Amino acid sequence: MNLRKREMVIFRLAVIVVSLILFGCSNPCENKIKEIHLSSPDGNALKVAVGISTTENLDVCVKYWPKGHEKEPFSTPVSPLAKNHRVVLTNLKPLTEYGYRIVTSNDKCSSVSRDYTFSTLDYPMWLNDIFKVICPDTTVLPANFLGGYNMIFRRETPGILFFLNPKGKIVWYHQINGTGFKTAHFTKNNTIIALLGTEDYQTSYGNEILELTLSGDTVFHIKKGQGDFKQTIHHEVLINDLNQVVTICCEERILDLRSRGGKEADTVKSDGILVMDKAGKQIWKWTVFDTLNPLDDKNIVKNKSDWMHANCLNYDTDGNYLLSFYNNGQIWKIDVKTGKVIWKFGKGGDFEMPANGIFDNSHAVHINFRNQLMLFDNGTSKLMSRTLAFNMDEKNRKATLALNIPLPAELYSERMGSAYYVSDSTVLQSCSKKNVVVLTNLEGRYLWVMRTGFMPYRVEFIPADRLKPYILAN
Repeated sequence: MNLRKREMVIFRLAVIVVSLILFGCSNPCENKIKEIHLSSPDGNALKVAVGISTTENLDVCVKYWPKGHEKEPFSTPVSPLAKNHRVVLTNLKPLTEYGYRIVTSNDKCSSVSRDYTFSTLDYPMWLNDIFKVICPDTTVLPANFLGGYNMIFRRETPGILFFLNPKGKIVWYHQINGTGFKTAHFTKNNTIIALLGTEDYQTSYGNEILELTLSGDTVFHIKKGQGDFKQTIHHEVLINDLNQVVTICCEERILDLRSRGGKEADTVKSDGILVMDKAGKQIWKWTVFDTLNPLDDKNIVKNKSDWMHANCLNYDTDGNYLLSFYNNGQIWKIDVKTGKVIWKFGKGGDFEMPANGIFDNSHAVHINFRNQLMLFDNGTSKLMSRTLAFNMDEKNRKATLALNIPLPAELYSERMGSAYYVSDSTVLQSCSKKNVVVLTNLEGRYLWVMRTGFMPYRVEFIPADRLKPYILAN
């Protein structure tokens, strides 16, 4: 493509190989670097990979800085004892000249190379102005938001996952050609776990699971058809405390639906929970069919192609699952070991509900820092979306409404969406169908608005300290 050719022309890094021959050095760690090789992974404007070869096993790191700021260098994590190293530089800006030096060491000595330079690429043209922020008064923003980042991803091909500063500026991104980021989470391991899917898979459905480090390296990658990963997965992928992969999977049953006006051999499609290890071996599985009989649904013939439609999976504080369903407006708590449904919350559920807390559909269900059940209510019956949080009295099966943030009609999002606390008085909400993300106070007043060039399924706020040292330049 012409755009790709243009990127390569302006790729001033190209491939640089520096051979180092140093004479007359007294430091035993000097003269040990054989070669330095620079490249830009997949033409990424904000990453530079430095390949370093040494004559013996050494620890290696790279110190680097924008031109004119050599007294304030960034430093990569140390690449441990080896002869061949690949170190990725982040915290970069496009079209900027940088200086860098190589630091080598072992238990006997250390050495610093002379200074070298490189220049970064520009963003691909279509990424310019893809995010626009409106914030007339930054003094109303919480300090952690001003210093932190928002993670957002593009589900269409090519899939791109971004970290943005509060000005909407891209400070980190990772692009995958030929597939999209259908959903993603920042894990407690400070990695990114993502569900990928080609254009053959609709909306939030996919056929690959990928875990990435912030240097862009692959921790784990598996595709449908490998191991016990035989079925399409959708809407959710998590890493549990045992470092296993947990996701929502598609389930099908061939059933006789003649008593409901269907066929003798009709296919009913619904959902399950699949747990795999990172070799793709199935560890545990549960399905809706284990709990409900489709024939008990008088509308099963109408609903058979997408019965229930699970759209979010998370954990309660006791480690059991929380699974939300769009079609029946319920959230189920499911025993993580037995698969028994402990309770159902929402329309026709087990809890006494406050009148102003009845929700139509839920997304991004989770337990917030106040130990409340929090969700984004699409609000399809009222044509009004909002964020809700509940105090749950499980013993007495009673819920009280703790948070109700209505969004204006122009931000109504009948599908998708997310809502997460940023501070104790602000909430970040993704109004997916409107291509808008808003930070509001607890009364719903806009503090910050971002318009996006694509539909943002979910947006997560990541505090700055979680991203060090890979992202520092806000």
